[in-house]
Amino acid sequence: MKSSLAQVSSFGQSIWLDYIRRNFIASGELKKLIDEDDLRGVTSNPAIFEEAIARSNDYWDTIKTLSQSGKSTEEIFLAVAIEDVQNAADTFREVYEQTQALDGYVSLEVSPILALNTAGTITEAQASWETLNRKNVMIKVPGTPEGLPAITQLIGQGININVTLLFSLERYRQVAEAYVAGLEQRVQKGEPVSDVASVASFFLSRIDALVDPMLEKVKQAGGEHATLAEQMLGKTAIASAKMAYQIYKEVFNSDRFKVLAEQGAKPQRLLWASTSTKNPAYRDVMYIEALIGPDTVNTVPMETMNAFRDHGIPAARLEEGTEEARNLIAQLPQVGVDLDAVTKQLEEEGIQKFIKPFNSLMQVLEEKRKAAAAV
Repeated sequence: MKSSLAQVSSFGQSIWLDYIRRNFIASGELKKLIDEDDLRGVTSNPAIFEEAIARSNDYWDTIKTLSQSGKSTEEIFLAVAIEDVQNAADTFREVYEQTQALDGYVSLEVSPILALNTAGTITEAQASWETLNRKNVMIKVPGTPEGLPAITQLIGQGININVTLLFSLERYRQVAEAYVAGLEQRVQKGEPVSDVASVASFFLSRIDALVDPMLEKVKQAGGEHATLAEQMLGKTAIASAKMAYQIYKEVFNSDRFKVLAEQGAKPQRLLWASTSTKNPAYRDVMYIEALIGPDTVNTVPMETMNAFRDHGIPAARLEEGTEEARNLIAQLPQVGVDLDAVTKQLEEEGIQKFIKPFNSLMQVLEEKRKAAAAV
């Protein structure tokens, strides 16, 4: 009997893991998840690397060697991260081949310090892509206004991109169009589009974590909108995701994209991110169960993945309740929620949430570098 996780792929969705660590790959744990749970990819970010490098001894020998050869703190981080991503990508090579380049990807993020710097993002993404030297990797680029031209240019150069930090429907549409524009650039240059892959990472739980307290206030205050506010609790993120999927269908079923699809171009799949439930009152697998559907990815932290394996109920639900989702988004202003302001705040906070662990990691690495150099 297939595990609940392994059954998700039969509904057209791929499960990726939001976690990376050297010993996790070397011990065979990652391969076991691929074999037993049909795991199809891995994503990483500065917070994950901080957890792995700062809170384990997995990396000490490498840090020591690099420190003694005179590498800077940032060079040590990149070398360590790239080695992990290469090893994970090699572990997923068979998945990549079996799915004909649909899955089997491992993502590495450009420095979050570059989130508002187009040229810096492009330069670092190109350098990481070249150094990684694996077809089944993706470079993570934030979907900020400054990230949009970088996405188009990098896709135009044939670099696989995982667009991260998406919260708003308008920004998601811009990202999908930036991807299409990048493919069009390749076609104009006479270059192939069949070997380019991309996902757009739409963040979920952070939306509810910000909107729910606003709804709670309206509910507590009583009055004409109290009941409506109560009914909306815990539903904004999933409603937004369902609406994003409608945009996905519109963009990738368009005549504009069909021209590219005829040349082998793949749609940029939506990826559901930030899928651990922040509110203990909610079902811990709600951001997986509600959004299973064709041509999507869900990247889950280890704890959420284990919870879904234990008690998740796989079924195609992504296109259920589309009208209710549309109505909920439309009614948010009635209960005093400005979703545009919420998503703008989340984008800005999201950048900071990656810069903070990145800076903390650099500090820890600097201390380890000094200690290693002194040995």
